[in-house]
Amino acid sequence: MTAGTEASPGPPSSEIAPAGVSAPAGRGRGRAVTAWAARTGRATGWGLLGGAVFVAAWSLAAGTSPDVPTPAESLEAAKTLLSDPFYDAGPNDKGIGRHLVISLGRVFTGFGLAALVGIPLGLLLGTSRAAWQAVNPIVQLLRPVSPLAWFPIWLAILKSAPDAAVIVIFITALWPTLINTAAGAADIPRDQRNVARVFRFGRVAYVRHVLLPNAFPSAVTGLRLSMGIAWMVIVAVEMLSGGSGVGAFVWESYNTGNLPNVVAAIGVIGVVGLVLDTLLMRLAGRAAIQEIQA
Repeated sequence: MTAGTEASPGPPSSEIAPAGVSAPAGRGRGRAVTAWAARTGRATGWGLLGGAVFVAAWSLAAGTSPDVPTPAESLEAAKTLLSDPFYDAGPNDKGIGRHLVISLGRVFTGFGLAALVGIPLGLLLGTSRAAWQAVNPIVQLLRPVSPLAWFPIWLAILKSAPDAAVIVIFITALWPTLINTAAGAADIPRDQRNVARVFRFGRVAYVRHVLLPNAFPSAVTGLRLSMGIAWMVIVAVEMLSGGSGVGAFVWESYNTGNLPNVVAAIGVIGVVGLVLDTLLMRLAGRAAIQEIQA
């Protein structure tokens, strides 16, 4: 280097690498975050608008009919119910939390029995034409029957309203699980069947590696439908049977003229149903992802 000549300092190394690599990635992440925020904002805005219209219509209905509780009255009733939801002052005076626990116990018992029967039977019907032809007419005959029509029969057999309610839930939850599982088992891709035939899969290997992975997403969808129907039916069955449970609580509140409690209980029932459906929807989503990856 000659005298009087200075080397111009170059940019720091930290300014060189990111220029062509990290900046585009950063811009991509920024656009993704912006798009997500825009979608979330739109969804929130439309949700708030829908809620406002619903409350306005509710207030209008309450203003035209003195028997309909206002949103403010129902909110106050909900606060009272949820302030001590698990109190127990006797067989006819329990908190709504205890009624919910009783109802959920009946729903999960009937739902579990329906899963234990519906999934294996659905797998059989989906893989055996003879079994399908034998059982399908009975399913199609009994499936349209109203769940409440079964209650007096089982009440006469079991002599117990809670046990009869569980059987009604079992029958109600059975059909969606059974039919969806059978549909999934019958819809196995032909190439997978051919592979199983080429590799001479035994019965156990075929069930494990071909039948169950293909039928599982449909079975989960059936379980989700079954849970939704079961949660709706238990309220009606408990209103009919009385005693305990959230349906009995709603009916008792109506008989005592406490309509704000009825509306508050409807809100609680809706929230619990939403939570149950969300949990099963996540399970269905995972099942769908596993099916795609497979």
